[in-house]
Amino acid sequence: MASVSIPLPTSPTASDASASASDLVTGPGSSSVAPSPVIHPNPFPPPQIDPEEEEEEEEEANIGDPPKLDESFEDVTSQPTTSSSSPQPVPATTSSSSPPRVAENDAALSLLLLHLSFNQDHGCFAVGTDRGFRIYNCDPFREIFRRDFDGRGIGVVEMLFRCNILALVGGGPNPKYPPNQVMIWDDHQSRCIGELAFRSEVRAVRLRRDKIIVVLDNKIFVYNFADLQLMHQIETVPNPKGLCAVSQQQGSLVLVCPGGQKGQVRVEHYGARRTKFIMAHDSRIACFALSQDGRLIATASSKGTLVRIFSTVDGTLLQEVRRGADRAEIYSLAFSSDMQWLAVSSDKGTVHVFSLKVNLGLTANDKPRPASDSNAPTQSSHLSFIKGVLPKYFHSEWSVAQFRLHENTHYIVAFGHQKNTVIILGMDGSFFQCQFDPAASGEMKQLVCYNFLKSDSFY
Repeated sequence: MASVSIPLPTSPTASDASASASDLVTGPGSSSVAPSPVIHPNPFPPPQIDPEEEEEEEEEANIGDPPKLDESFEDVTSQPTTSSSSPQPVPATTSSSSPPRVAENDAALSLLLLHLSFNQDHGCFAVGTDRGFRIYNCDPFREIFRRDFDGRGIGVVEMLFRCNILALVGGGPNPKYPPNQVMIWDDHQSRCIGELAFRSEVRAVRLRRDKIIVVLDNKIFVYNFADLQLMHQIETVPNPKGLCAVSQQQGSLVLVCPGGQKGQVRVEHYGARRTKFIMAHDSRIACFALSQDGRLIATASSKGTLVRIFSTVDGTLLQEVRRGADRAEIYSLAFSSDMQWLAVSSDKGTVHVFSLKVNLGLTANDKPRPASDSNAPTQSSHLSFIKGVLPKYFHSEWSVAQFRLHENTHYIVAFGHQKNTVIILGMDGSFFQCQFDPAASGEMKQLVCYNFLKSDSFY
């Protein structure tokens, strides 16, 4: 059951209203009534979607005014860091036989990292710690701001592009908020202006300009951002990782989540009001990524050897690439903005970049070009001429570029805004920006390396 606490409207027109302190319903654990918010018109109109499925009565929420959004991220930095220049790179200890490692200090070692994620356009990333949260810019790398909560932790931080609204969930040994609540944080006011409470722990939150998606162990809830009305709820297989992805292209809502059985993904096309199930793998789904426009999905199973790219429209397998021969846990997948490249990170410590051979000009009546098209240039084995005899391994499509890091450290990846660049974030506090050469292939070139947990890099 979900409940919502938000500022209540004081007049029929929410955009002209201002709520008094007594109008705000505080959440559990609040010791005093929060100050009143200033209500501004919501720049995002309610979605043109008529929910087709009926929700259970106990899941309906009480509705108040939506959060206000400000797309100017520089205005979010109401308490900016005092450094007048960008931090200097942290030296990386490198050798011909070992991957780079960022330098550490006592402050970085004592800080417990709980969460790491990119924003929707990969221009920023958010960090949740046992003391609060921090927001960083990727290129150029710099800390934008941090919020410390007196030793109380944040386990989930979800940004909404570069605006003032974030979704927070408590975490760590001393959580700031209960782990079963999603707190809507307005950084202009430096406080929470609303909450969504559930019966079980929140695993993940996804934001769009018009939607809030909350992921639990076995359920996903979709709320309208404009009025916080519950729009849809989805039953899934056990989902402790909080796997869920949503498209970000305005006017086209596609949501992908685990299906009802092992190896299956579920694709919700809300505009077309239809659901597509894709049997992606024989084993459990370990990771997936959705393209910005929602047309492509990349999936990996618990085996971690193959990554498959499907069309979300009809479920067609468009391409299959091979990370390696040994089992691995895939940590993250990411499409480039032009959907020409796919990046993969795993517990093996190597980040791979694959070339995508998907024809994005296909229509629904066109036959997709198979990934094994003999006329398409690939990084396939030269033994592919006898692929009917040798095992599938020998004619697999391999990565065009790699960057080697330390095994068993959790890294996530995204493509940078500069051409042919990759951003790598590690749960050890490492930040790497690398560049790959599609023509030459091979090892990526390291451009910068930082330890974003080193406080002296920013003050």
